[in-house]
Amino acid sequence: MEELLCNIEFLKSDATYLARVQSEIGGLREYRSSSLEEILEQVIIDLQEEFESAQL
Repeated sequence: MEELLCNIEFLKSDATYLARVQSEIGGLREYRSSSLEEILEQVIIDLQEEFESAQL
């Protein structure tokens, strides 16, 4: 059986990147940055922390 863990969208507007992350645990949140690498890193770190704490 498959279970949706989270939904992630990455958008770009001019020189700004936007990431929208929605999960059952963390709800909906947005990240903004002028660097794609920075926004990817922040999303990865936050999701790792969220799912590690959910397993405890």
